Amino acid sequence: MLTNVAALVYGGVAPFELGVLCEAFGIDRRDDGIPLIDFDVCGPDAGPVRSSVGFSINVEHGLERLATADLIGVPANHVGDTPIDQDTPEEVLVALRAAYRRGARIVSICSGAFVLGDAGLLDERECTTHWKHTADLARRFPRARVVPEVLYVDSGQIITSAGTAAGLDACLHIWRQEYGAAVAAAVARRMVVPPQRDGGQAQFISRPVADCEAETLGPLLEWILEHLHTELDVEGLAGRVAMSPRTFARRFRAETGATPYAWITSQRVRRAEELLERTDHPVEQIAGQVGFGNAAALRHHFTRVRGLSPQAYRRRFAVTA
Repeated sequence: MLTNVAALVYGGVAPFELGVLCEAFGIDRRDDGIPLIDFDVCGPDAGPVRSSVGFSINVEHGLERLATADLIGVPANHVGDTPIDQDTPEEVLVALRAAYRRGARIVSICSGAFVLGDAGLLDERECTTHWKHTADLARRFPRARVVPEVLYVDSGQIITSAGTAAGLDACLHIWRQEYGAAVAAAVARRMVVPPQRDGGQAQFISRPVADCEAETLGPLLEWILEHLHTELDVEGLAGRVAMSPRTFARRFRAETGATPYAWITSQRVRRAEELLERTDHPVEQIAGQVGFGNAAALRHHFTRVRGLSPQAYRRRFAVTA
């Protein structure tokens, strides 16, 4: 169970990415029923560390703090806008490798992935970073399996996230893994962000798109969430917003980063999580409530997405008697 987190910084740390880790794990939210995390910021030397935008941060702990952390967060560390040709301090690499060998999980935020690459922790592993740097990450670390555009990649012990806010999605993903959907949602509510975007959703990349006169699909997405128990297909959904199925599918992916089928399936799995945690309804009943139709379909999709069967998930995260 996650109880101890350390954020690793040195000269050039990006304040926003460090703030993501502080916001996700460093705030006492026990009044909302959220477990308290032992959280510290550490670096090669205790004392002031100059950030990438010029001000300094006082760091109280050295690298020895990493020895007790269940999770180590590595924010972007660079001067200017490019992390590509910068060298990571050797003592940082040694400490990260030691933490990895003892089983600590490590999450990078944005271009912090380059630090993990320098430590050799991305070799033969799927990973990502900010879309602006994915090609450079692949060139610099040819043994890494870089996945462009996604929000984050969970490769087990190593989690890499894309730019800025995608780090919040990765942190909420970790909360969900460790403490379940209800706690992750409570953390998200305190941060006033969506409970969690799936890692496979696309990063925003500025590129030409076809003109479309339709309004946002936001109202339709809300309607879908209220009708997950019903049969939902592209033709029917396209008709609700007066689009052809092809135009609708293209617009849906542009707004959500996923196909209608993938997005609806992920929402059904998420709703099933909530019901498994908070009710004692049989799995067959939950399958009908979320739109999977039968227990076999629920087990298939749930296990594929979460890596646990519904029954195993309930045993781990149920909050009912």
